[in-house]
Amino acid sequence: MNLLVVETSPRGAQSVSRQITQRFLTAWRTAHPGGRIVHRDLVETGLSFVTAPWLQAYFTPPADHSQPMKDELHLSDALVAELLAADHLVISTPVYNYNVPASLKAWVDHIVRKGATLGFDGRGLVQGKKATLLMASGGVYTEGSPIRDRDIATQYLRLILGVIGIEDVTVVAGGGAKSVDLREKTMDGFLDALQVQIDHAASASAHA
Repeated sequence: MNLLVVETSPRGAQSVSRQITQRFLTAWRTAHPGGRIVHRDLVETGLSFVTAPWLQAYFTPPADHSQPMKDELHLSDALVAELLAADHLVISTPVYNYNVPASLKAWVDHIVRKGATLGFDGRGLVQGKKATLLMASGGVYTEGSPIRDRDIATQYLRLILGVIGIEDVTVVAGGGAKSVDLREKTMDGFLDALQVQIDHAASASAHA
């Protein structure tokens, strides 16, 4: 079992989403002894936004790529290869202003690739994989919440994953994470309340 973990938060040990990830990894290693973990930290990746030279390379058939075009797509190619090699994708992210951080949007733009993750007929090519979203948000967007319609980040990630072919998506919703920053809850107390969700998401991949 190969696990790809994509993390986005710039807050290090103070990050709720990164702490959720650590709990998840502990449970995942227990459920998958000997499993392989690839960690992609977008804070350290130096991922650029899509540029005109990148788009020119993207829309040029690979057989016609110049060396500068290959260089433009080098990191994107590596990110796509990581995704295709994984059995289970974990995206761990905070929610900024109801949506994903810019670094995660940049990652999405680099891995949604025609001919690699998306067919030229519009069908997703990333089949037979599971995804887990580890979300830390200030707002609470679960069923019954008066702001449930603002859960754009989760909807967006589900949409993108579905577009590339990943339909088996589990969400660990860490809503109300601002309570940790406001010291209304301890980090451990907040995480303990999510532990059942975390354990379920980590063990479910064994049957994906």
